[in-house]
Amino acid sequence: MSGPYGVHRARVEWIDTDAAGIYHNTTVVRFAEAAEAELMRRYDVPGYFPVAPRVRYEVEFEASIRFGEEVETRVELIRLGRSSMTFGFEVWRNTADGKPNCRAARGSYVTVHVPDKATGSSAPWPDAWRSALGGRPESDADGRTEILRS
Repeated sequence: MSGPYGVHRARVEWIDTDAAGIYHNTTVVRFAEAAEAELMRRYDVPGYFPVAPRVRYEVEFEASIRFGEEVETRVELIRLGRSSMTFGFEVWRNTADGKPNCRAARGSYVTVHVPDKATGSSAPWPDAWRSALGGRPESDADGRTEILRS
């Protein structure tokens, strides 16, 4: 991974599965958000989650994960915009039988900085957060400042 990233390791619990013991598709969201939380702790970005709702989410499911299996979820910040962030993620099923690990899901999502829930309007990310996540200012074609990963 080349940008800021977070990793979450977990075991699929019964609550994460359907009656057949296969994981629910919503479990992927929980795993991705846990890895995102690790990213924000790692890069010292406090107070992020209450002001960063998801506005877009895409997932490609590639393999099943079953009750009791271990997974590793990796989230990477792939774009840091003026008021939005785009993350990519992968969920890998770890095998205990000597077979190669298997990617079970991959996708991306976008969060937007909404510090004032009363207005619901987006606002630029705080400078301290941009700095912590390795952003650098760069003007786009409209002359607006956008923060891109270095």
